[in-house]
Amino acid sequence: MSDTLQPIKAWILKRHPERTDIAPDLDLIENRLIDSLSFVEFVFLLEQVSGRKIDMTALEVDHLRTLRVIEERFLTAAVR
Repeated sequence: MSDTLQPIKAWILKRHPERTDIAPDLDLIENRLIDSLSFVEFVFLLEQVSGRKIDMTALEVDHLRTLRVIEERFLTAAVR
């Protein structure tokens, strides 16, 4: 996992102090690490970390399901 993913992982862990780590393929939605109340805040954080605007109308839940998918979809150099 890249260093650019660390702020995202830290944001999630701060809200779930019972966890010490998050596996790259853990389903964040299914495990309630990102819920409907924190979703918009999470997308805003992702925009800040990635340095680009995220089109909410084109965003699908599956785009945010795991740290691995988030990294591949939003944080790799090829996407920027």
